[in-house]
Amino acid sequence: MTRPDPVSTWDPERLPNLTGRVYLITGANAGLGYFCSEQLARAGAHVIMSGRNPNRLAAAHAAIDRRVESPSVETLLLDTSNLGSVRAAAASAGARARIDGVMLNAGIVHPPRERTLTADAGRELVLATNVLGHFVLAAELLVPLARTRGRIVWLGSMATRLGSYDPVDLELRGGYTPWRAYAQSKVAAQVLGFEADRRLREEGIPVKSVVAHPGYSVSGRTPGVYGVNAPSRMDRFIDNLQAPITQSKEEGAWSQVRALVDPNIRGGEYWGPASMVRGLPRRQTPSRTSLDPAVGARVWADCERLTGIHWPFAKAARATRKGVA
Repeated sequence: MTRPDPVSTWDPERLPNLTGRVYLITGANAGLGYFCSEQLARAGAHVIMSGRNPNRLAAAHAAIDRRVESPSVETLLLDTSNLGSVRAAAASAGARARIDGVMLNAGIVHPPRERTLTADAGRELVLATNVLGHFVLAAELLVPLARTRGRIVWLGSMATRLGSYDPVDLELRGGYTPWRAYAQSKVAAQVLGFEADRRLREEGIPVKSVVAHPGYSVSGRTPGVYGVNAPSRMDRFIDNLQAPITQSKEEGAWSQVRALVDPNIRGGEYWGPASMVRGLPRRQTPSRTSLDPAVGARVWADCERLTGIHWPFAKAARATRKGVA
């Protein structure tokens, strides 16, 4: 998992031919999710762009149509904070002939000032959006992913290395702050990514679970894309003052895309920009909390309890052996 990264010839601007591959991206209408979708589409993949806002999804789809020659793209409504929406979207995506990978990208980056609960299940909003919805989506798509020996990419963050955020109180009932809600949700996402890898290996299911983070990627250093990214002059000014430690969201997407499609990547690996905050994607070492099997088992059990969902490992194993569920 932490073996040294060999000299790499990987060029994020010249991806391998992905024609015939199908990938689902959550939060694909803006930011990192949009640029992941564009890069995959440019390489020939069929991209299912999912998000909760139909107008923003349509604008993102139109942007790819303008910027990529003959793209193969569709949109899918999916609100990761609503488990009913997640299940409906998963049923639609999972019914297709194949799905080669899912990128669990959607999330709240700027949490509400006060602890907020979801309307459907009464779960803490940041956890539900960034973690629980993706836990359910991956579970619902595990069988079709097993058929194609596919891949799950969880979106982590360098924030997980900026403090100790052992997710004992997942819903932050005992002390909510916006920053803690965000940082802890990212720790939980990373923990689940590595725990999923352990469980998939134990069950002999050839689905890779990989964790990636985008470094310090900001809108103000990102190319303007009509309907997708239009930072103000002030945002441009402020973000360019941080140029030595920042990069564009287009560049931030490189690590996520590599984690999703590079055939040489193994399950359980952690990928991010070379200098942590920016640069070409490289294999990295995650925080100790993220890798702790005891934390992984506890967070996994908590997510099962909070969602009522158990991953269908036995069914996925049968699908792997027989080619059917």
